Amino acid sequence: MGNPTKKLPLIERDDWLLPVERELTARYESYLRALREIEKSAGSIVDYANGYRYFGWQRDEALEGWWFREWLPGAQDVYLLGDFNGWQRTSLRLDRNPEGVWSIFLPDAMYAERLTHGSLYKIHVHGDNGWHDRIPAYATRVVQDEKTKDFTAQFWNPSPFDWQGDRPIAARSEELFIYEAHVGMAQEREGVGSYAEFTEKILPRIREEGYDTVQLMGIAEHPYYGSFGYHVSNFFAPSSRFGTPEALKTLVRTAHELGLAVVMDLVHAHYVKNLNEGINELDGTDHLYSLPGTAGEQPYWDSKTFDYGKEQVRHFLLSNVKYWLDEFHFDGYRFDGVTSMLYRHHGHTDFVRREQYFDEEVDEAALTYLTLANTLVHDFRPRAVTIAEEVSGMPGIAVPTADGGVGFDYRLGMAIPDFWIRQLKELPDEQWDIHAIWHVLPDRLPGIKPVAYADSPDQALVGAQTHAFRLLGKEKSDPLDR
Repeated sequence: MGNPTKKLPLIERDDWLLPVERELTARYESYLRALREIEKSAGSIVDYANGYRYFGWQRDEALEGWWFREWLPGAQDVYLLGDFNGWQRTSLRLDRNPEGVWSIFLPDAMYAERLTHGSLYKIHVHGDNGWHDRIPAYATRVVQDEKTKDFTAQFWNPSPFDWQGDRPIAARSEELFIYEAHVGMAQEREGVGSYAEFTEKILPRIREEGYDTVQLMGIAEHPYYGSFGYHVSNFFAPSSRFGTPEALKTLVRTAHELGLAVVMDLVHAHYVKNLNEGINELDGTDHLYSLPGTAGEQPYWDSKTFDYGKEQVRHFLLSNVKYWLDEFHFDGYRFDGVTSMLYRHHGHTDFVRREQYFDEEVDEAALTYLTLANTLVHDFRPRAVTIAEEVSGMPGIAVPTADGGVGFDYRLGMAIPDFWIRQLKELPDEQWDIHAIWHVLPDRLPGIKPVAYADSPDQALVGAQTHAFRLLGKEKSDPLDR
């Protein structure tokens, strides 16, 4: 795990960091302490991140039945309801343990013919905010009623998926050639595309164009489609609007057969405020997964932020990191909104001084969490890749943890697509400045590997135009008119 008394290689390679050696060393020591605590309690960080194997629905073959568990320390009463008990709100009461975990056991003798694959369910929670029917945090399948538009958790127990012969791709390499895509928006037809359509129609085209990696946006369930998947409600449930979990697994397996790595956009920077669909106030308090009050809000995105210093929240998020790698065989992550995670001002400032990376606005708990997350990814899947969407230039963000860094393999070069937009939008071709272009493209610290998009969906999705549309101008046509 390294020796914190020795000068960190991160500092040895960059004299600019010498004045903040003490702060960087303290951060590294904080990470080591957290990792030691995890290893002391679970043996390893890989074995620690198993929340998805304990919470939610878990089969007990010895007792012949199903356990259901949920962490709700602030709740006063919790009940389980669904179509298997006629949606009776108070007939199946859960028991609470001292750690705030509520549980109930449903024996096959009573429920084998009622609790079946596809059954719908919720939990009925009594807390400080009243009585509410809620979707559990560890739900692995959430579906929307076509008529009422309400979301409901679904008991998902299909036959085991056949991963035989699947060989994850070594995404952790010197270079990546990434095709970024949104499953629902990838089709040319009007409407929401599916995992199956993406597998059949889009993956072969990506491979034919020479890409080696496909990056998927909007996978985790989200109630508002217009958020493009970035206001997540259910962190362990792949979006049902695109199809079943098995269809997503088929997509990943097929990509691997084509020689494509599949990287998932992972949103751990915030979560949706919705009570009906998400984890906000799930136990009746405003500080279950967040800090209390306004400290737990992301005002610029109208969402809630995580309390990264809370052990149970860290366990939830690390379990989520392992879950998608384990259950769906993803080859890594692009961590979304890392800058928002790192600072209490969420990055809404100009970074002009070194001290801004080390002042009271930095969320040190978030830094520790991200370093642990990278450790987990690379310990569990050594060939998996991690990419940070980070715009502030936080020192060490894409430096290995063993060298004192946060551990990301790549940093997303967000300034590059912004630069090209300004060039296309504001300057005629004859006024392009080769010196400005040369300054922006290689503008990064030595040894930091960037992922650089010329054209970023961040602009096009919020009302701007793609580069192709800007260049084509009036010559462009609507593909739906063809």
